[in-house]
Amino acid sequence: MQVEQRTAEAAAGVEQVFRAEYGRLIATLVRRFGDIDLAEEAAGEALLIALEKWPVSGVPPNPGGWLTTTAGNRAIDRIRRERQRDTKHRAAAMLYDDTPPEPTGPVTDDRLRLLFTCCHPALAPEARIALTLRLLGGLTVAEIARAFLVPETTMAQRITRAKRKIAAAKVPYRVPEAEDLPARVDGVLTVLYLIFNEGYLASGEGEPIRAELTGEAIRLTRVLHQLLDEPEVTGLLALVLLTEARREARVRDGMLVTLADQDRGGWDRALIAEGHTLVRECLAIGRPGRYQVLAAINAVHTDAPSTAATDWTQVVALYDQLRRIDPSPIVALNRAVALAELDGPSVALAEVEALGDRLDGYHPWHAARADLLRRLGRSAEAADAYLAAIELTDNGAERAYLARRRGELVGAER
Repeated sequence: MQVEQRTAEAAAGVEQVFRAEYGRLIATLVRRFGDIDLAEEAAGEALLIALEKWPVSGVPPNPGGWLTTTAGNRAIDRIRRERQRDTKHRAAAMLYDDTPPEPTGPVTDDRLRLLFTCCHPALAPEARIALTLRLLGGLTVAEIARAFLVPETTMAQRITRAKRKIAAAKVPYRVPEAEDLPARVDGVLTVLYLIFNEGYLASGEGEPIRAELTGEAIRLTRVLHQLLDEPEVTGLLALVLLTEARREARVRDGMLVTLADQDRGGWDRALIAEGHTLVRECLAIGRPGRYQVLAAINAVHTDAPSTAATDWTQVVALYDQLRRIDPSPIVALNRAVALAELDGPSVALAEVEALGDRLDGYHPWHAARADLLRRLGRSAEAADAYLAAIELTDNGAERAYLARRRGELVGAER
């Protein structure tokens, strides 16, 4: 039994390293071979080899380099097996071609190039986001499906069609030239923010927070910020930095810690200072957008010494501004949660209830409703709402928090 447990632990460690390196690995293979399917197949073969060797020999000093070399060799073997086909033969000849490659755009970063390829206008917006989460973030199809609130089979078909569209349309693997960047940046920002959110509170089982994803989203956003003088890029960078500053206080003993209960002394003050500077830069420009307003909301939260001392009037006013830019039910839900701190839980609950027909499958809606019902003393209804939220989330830390809240209500009734 101990041997089986050690084997399982070793396999889990290999998969963790693989997931952390996945985006870099796929981007490097796509640049080298120009084929997304080949890159994914080779990466999968490299993982199988790692699962066989690493538990015995140990993780190599440079696991990312090991995976890249192994996957590259697997890809070469696959090309050679198919070299009787003209297109594959040309791909194999490329392995020995010393001529300079075609220009790949103004940034020499494999992952950023892959990001713009996945976010090409030839793809539908949903496909751009899903494909990039798969290739750059290394999320499983099931995790992406949950993020989009669609069946897993639907998401698998969406990703497959997106890859076929890239191949059929001969979408270039490159960052657009500087003059074309502004028209392409919105889709990229959406993708980066979704990758960050998946890392900040993972949708699937396993680690509740995936620092490799938040770190990758921040890194790519920094590169984009250096490349493009655009206030929404600055806003997104400020937003992810201010959110990341609270990451270490987000989970304690395997349980989610809400903003109200977090140890603010554990927040990263350097990231907060940088985020506030970026928010001030956005305010000076005076062209507000979605990410800039979200960053400003987070700046208010990180500026307050406690929840009680938060300027909730300003937070609600910023959500009002955000609703004019993004009139989505999720923005309305977050505004209602803030409104509870100003006008009380009864007023906020009425607004939350009105969103039920659009957010019934969204677990934060049930969690927010549960908290407001609890504050109003409607314990039985709150317990049912907490249960609904628990059933809709796979994040272990969040489930533990919601279960504790529900347990407190059920215990009090006995």
